[in-house]
Amino acid sequence: MSWIDIGHIDDVPLRGARLVKTPVGCVAVFRTAEDQVFAASNSCPHKGGPLSEGIVHGTKVTCPLHNWVFSLETGEAQGADAGRIATYPVRIEGKRILIDAASVGKKAAA
Repeated sequence: MSWIDIGHIDDVPLRGARLVKTPVGCVAVFRTAEDQVFAASNSCPHKGGPLSEGIVHGTKVTCPLHNWVFSLETGEAQGADAGRIATYPVRIEGKRILIDAASVGKKAAA
């Protein structure tokens, strides 16, 4: 895999997110209370809610519009809700967050 540096881990608040613009659209980068980092679609499939503005709890995020809950590990909706969000491979090197270049397009993320 080829990796793109998208920022320092401290750029993403604990139990929060930040947006990264990519050729596939805006990707939300989430940070858990345990400093795990995940990347996923920013748009809830239910009503298009901005997941980066949702509540991060454990390894899940709750949509701010209608409380749908998604696993940040798999993208699957939890409970009775049906749906899925795209997830993207990320890793941490030192304190830098890297995202898989092939999964977000050929251009660099910015």
